[in-house]
Amino acid sequence: MSGRTVSLPPGGEPLAPAAVRRVSIVCFFAWVFSVFDYTLFGTLLPAISDDYGWSSSTATNVSTWITLGTFVVSLVVGPMLDRWGRRSALAVTTAGAAVVSGLTALAGGKLSMILIRALSGLGYSEEVVNSVYLNEVYGNNRRRGFMYSFVQSGWPVGALLSALVSAVLLSSVGWHGVFLIATFPAVVIVVLVRRLPESPVFVNLKRVRELRAEGREAEAVALAKAAGVEAGETGRLRDIFTPQLRRHTLCLSAAWLLNWMGIQVFSVLGTTVLTEAKGVSFDSALLVLILANAAGFAGYITHGYVGDRFGRRPTIIVGWLLGGVAMTLMLIGPASPAFVVPLYMLGLFFLLGPYAALLFYMGESYPAKVRGIGPNTAHIMGPIGAIAGSAVLSVLLSADLSMGTAAFFAGAVGIFLSGVAMIGARRTDQELRRPTRQPAAAGTPAA
Repeated sequence: MSGRTVSLPPGGEPLAPAAVRRVSIVCFFAWVFSVFDYTLFGTLLPAISDDYGWSSSTATNVSTWITLGTFVVSLVVGPMLDRWGRRSALAVTTAGAAVVSGLTALAGGKLSMILIRALSGLGYSEEVVNSVYLNEVYGNNRRRGFMYSFVQSGWPVGALLSALVSAVLLSSVGWHGVFLIATFPAVVIVVLVRRLPESPVFVNLKRVRELRAEGREAEAVALAKAAGVEAGETGRLRDIFTPQLRRHTLCLSAAWLLNWMGIQVFSVLGTTVLTEAKGVSFDSALLVLILANAAGFAGYITHGYVGDRFGRRPTIIVGWLLGGVAMTLMLIGPASPAFVVPLYMLGLFFLLGPYAALLFYMGESYPAKVRGIGPNTAHIMGPIGAIAGSAVLSVLLSADLSMGTAAFFAGAVGIFLSGVAMIGARRTDQELRRPTRQPAAAGTPAA
C-alpha cells in the first residue's frame, strides 16, 4: 500500500464554491433561529411570570435552574459532532431549538418549564457546530475568518428578531403563541440541513475509522496521511487533557467562563447596570441596547477581518483587554449620556466582536478527531460564567457596594481576565503564518 496513490472517498474532496455558499447561508439562518429561541425566553420572562404569578425571586430561580440545565444538555453536543458528523449535529441542534420553542408553549409550571428550557442547550451549542463545520468546509481560504464572521453575526440578528416578534405579536397571540410561531422557521432550516453535504474532513475521518475497524490498518494510515487527518480512534474527553492540549483546554474554558461573567453583567443585565449605575432612563437604556446590538454586529465583522490578517488569538486577546478597559472607563466616568453611551457601545464592540474570531479559532486549535469535544468543553462554560456573574453581582450588591463598583468586579474584571486567559491558549498555524498543505484545514494545530 505504501507505494500507491490513495484516493479520497466520495465527499472527501474540498467542496465547490456553490456548496460552500449554501452551507454558509443555512448555518447563518440556523444560528439566527437558534438565538431567536434562546433569547426569546428572557424577552418574554416578564409576561410568563405575570401569567403564572411568579415573584421576581421565583423568576430568577427558574432562570438559574434553566441555565444549569442548559449546561448539562450542552455536554452531549461535542461527542455528537465527533461521532455522528458535523451535518448531523447541525440538524439535531437546530431541531432541538424548534422542539424547545414548541414545548415551551405547552409548559404548565416551574418544573416543566425548567425541564423544557434546559433543552435549549442544543440551540445554544449550535454555534459550536457552525464553527467546526465551517472551519472544515472553508478549508484554507485566506478570508475564512471574515466569511465566518457573517455567520456568527446571526446572534444580534436573532436577538433583535426575538425582541421585534415579541413586541409585535405578544398582545395578540400571547407568549404561548409567540413560542409556537418560533417553531416553524427552525423546522424549515432542519429540512434544508438534510440537503447539505457532510464536511470533507469528517468524511475522510469516518472512512479512516471504517478501515481500521475492518483491520485494514495500512490503508487507514495511508488515507489518513493523504487526507491530513488522524489515524486514531474516535476522540474522547480525556484526549483534550493530554499534556499537549491540557493547558489549552483549561485556558479556553477559563476564558469562556470569565468572559460570560461580563456578558451577563453588561449585555443580559445591561439595562439594570445603565439605569442604576449611570442614571440612564429605562427607555433610553432600551434604545442603547438596540444600538449595542448594531455595535456587536460591527464587532463581529471587524474582528473576523482583523483575525484573518493578524491572527485570531491575538485579535481575541487585544479585543477583550480593550473591552474590559472600555467598560471600566464607562463605570468610573461621568454620568453624561455623551460619555456613557459611546463607551458602552465600544465596550460591547470589543466584548462581543472577538467571538467571531474565537469560535473559528477553536476549530483550528484542536485536532480533527476532538474538534467537537474540545471546543464544546470550553463553550459549555458560558452558562456557568453567566451564573457566576449574576451571583457575584448579587453578593456585592448585598454587601452595600454601589452598582458601578459591583459591575466593575463582577463584569469588567472578568472581561479583562478572559483576555489574559487567552494568552495561555495554543498558537495555530494561521497565527504563526505557516501555510498548511493539508486539505480542508484538517491538520493538527501547532504547539
